[in-house]
Amino acid sequence: MATLFIADLHLNVHEPAITAGFLRFLERDAQQADALYILGDLFDAWIGDDDPQPLHTTVAEALYQLQQCGVPCYFIHGNRDFLLGKHFAKRAGITLLPTEQVIEHYGRRILIMHGDTLCIDDEAYQKYRRRVHNPVIQWLFLRLPLRLRLKMAAKMRAASQLANQNKSQQIMDVNQQAVLACLHAHNINTLIHGHTHRPAIHTVVTEHGEAQRAVLGAWHEQGWMIKVTADDTALISFPF
Repeated sequence: MATLFIADLHLNVHEPAITAGFLRFLERDAQQADALYILGDLFDAWIGDDDPQPLHTTVAEALYQLQQCGVPCYFIHGNRDFLLGKHFAKRAGITLLPTEQVIEHYGRRILIMHGDTLCIDDEAYQKYRRRVHNPVIQWLFLRLPLRLRLKMAAKMRAASQLANQNKSQQIMDVNQQAVLACLHAHNINTLIHGHTHRPAIHTVVTEHGEAQRAVLGAWHEQGWMIKVTADDTALISFPF
């Protein structure tokens, strides 16, 4: 058996092929797994659990069906869907996890996260992240009318895309010292994350020996998953 990890699907109504590919993944691969971990940015945007988009209902029902098949599903918030809350989690039958979580499978301890907290060289983004993760700001935003939240979210996405065009690829990648500090803090030699959209499995040299950093790919023209077994960590791409 195996445990599966995915991230950065950015599901939205404008790209139905990705949603269809995700639903097939849940029916085909995920139902054969011991567990599924979604490491953030399942949705391209999330303005509150009260958003009545049919896409949200479709995804919630599919995830709930996976849980009914005996496969637990866990979710770590990303930078796009950090407002996904307990109401949706209950509908979908998923368990919400903190920003960083150590899990144990097959005698292996693994640290999982979305990955944006490792990108500390992007100071503008980290400042933005601290602001939008303020509980008071979130409380106020979620009580605005839905129509206004939709407009604000669209404006923020456009501003983010424009800002990223002027940033170097190095700035938007993880900081190696942040990675080392994280591995050391959790006493871990395996880290799995998404966010950077740079799928690869890296060997990291630490003061205690070699560690592994596995990075998930974004679902654009194909799907990506990391498959962990007792013997291996594999990065796998597959067609929708």
